Amino acid sequence: MTASDRMPDRTATGGHMLVEHRVVFSIGSNLGDRLDNIQEAVDALFDAPGLNYVAFSPVYETAPYAPPGETIPEQGDFLNIVLVADTRLPPENLLERVLNIETSMRRERQVRWGPRTLDIDIVVFGDISSDDPDLTLPHPRAHERAFVLVPWADIEPDVLLPGHGRVGDLAQAKQAEGGPSACRRREDLALQQPA
Repeated sequence: MTASDRMPDRTATGGHMLVEHRVVFSIGSNLGDRLDNIQEAVDALFDAPGLNYVAFSPVYETAPYAPPGETIPEQGDFLNIVLVADTRLPPENLLERVLNIETSMRRERQVRWGPRTLDIDIVVFGDISSDDPDLTLPHPRAHERAFVLVPWADIEPDVLLPGHGRVGDLAQAKQAEGGPSACRRREDLALQQPA
């Protein structure tokens, strides 16, 4: 079953109706022990209540990314995954959790498109659209990024990325472009599901 065919689950809590949303995270690292950084991030996301694990993708390796015309500082390749979960948390609470995890793992934001111990993006949050600069939903550059689309297509190829089309088709087109942005699946690396 994909996010597009799921009916929202409404549960009465404290007099309020809470809707369960499918949330998609993109997680990457290119500093230190990259795989361990991603595993720590996955575990930390589920350490507090409010997220229900659905799936994560295989691990992929990609060159650093920047939009056309932007300069990429010299740095190593990223390991990337996509993680899918269900939540009744508001987007702002989930963003706060993500930022706290990045901070705890020494994520520094000194150089645009620079190397990172950890980078966690909220790609989609159910069918919510937002132009808030702190959390734009869906992520405004997800459709350009092979390191988001290709792992996501391993989990939910038939889901629609609003305004852009089916994730599986977008991933196939992005991989066909090749070049430095292509994703390489790392069959030798694996993550543990959160407890």
